[in-house]
Amino acid sequence: MIGQKDLQAIYMLWLRQMKRFLRARSRVLSTIIQPLFFLFILGFGFNIAVFPGMQGSYINFLAPGIIAMAILFSSMFTGVSVLWDKQSGFLQEVLVAPVSRLSIVIGRTLGGATIALFQGFIIMIIALLLGVPIIDAQGLLLTIIIMVLLSFTAVGFGLIIASKMRDFEGFQSIMSLILMPLLFLSSAFYPINSSLPGWLQALSYCNPLFYMIDGIRGSLTGANNVLHPVIDLSIILALCIIIMGLGTYFFNKSEG
Repeated sequence: MIGQKDLQAIYMLWLRQMKRFLRARSRVLSTIIQPLFFLFILGFGFNIAVFPGMQGSYINFLAPGIIAMAILFSSMFTGVSVLWDKQSGFLQEVLVAPVSRLSIVIGRTLGGATIALFQGFIIMIIALLLGVPIIDAQGLLLTIIIMVLLSFTAVGFGLIIASKMRDFEGFQSIMSLILMPLLFLSSAFYPINSSLPGWLQALSYCNPLFYMIDGIRGSLTGANNVLHPVIDLSIILALCIIIMGLGTYFFNKSEG
């Protein structure tokens, strides 16, 4: 059971991450401008392109992938903050505090997920202002649920990597090595359909990020999705539970 001290620890860790985020203006700008760069440059630059099997304009197809990318990249900083706390000694002080490690994981996860969702919502609002359609209110609600699960999954993945790393350079290299192939195989930039080679389709269907972007695309715009959004949601929920469980396990094994 989570007691009062654990709840206070969760709140303080969440609040600490919020304050660090708001004070780091360069981080706020960089994690918002980079997805906007992709949205504007690729969205309008490839708007005249015709991809086999794609319905509507390219910017409508691209926007869900950019929303997911903003959440994904922002979540990486949770892992960076863990490494920073390791080097500064703060993490070791927190781990020996009279609170459960589960509350520490929850506090960090909530903080990272809140920041990631904040940036994801900014990109979504801008995309809607650019004319990206919303299928209906129910679809918007489902989109928000998928975004929440995506943020928790991404933060959990960052905790797994950060728990095994000791330096920033190694963490950034590993994350870039993993995230970039996942992003390009996720249907964020082009449709995954029979026009692609079979091996590329198979890799995409093995990519967890594919179901997250496909779910956002299907629930938000109602077009260009491969699976029904509810099926995507079920897969994403299972992935979130697994990744968060692994993140908690490896964080508990961390020595700080």
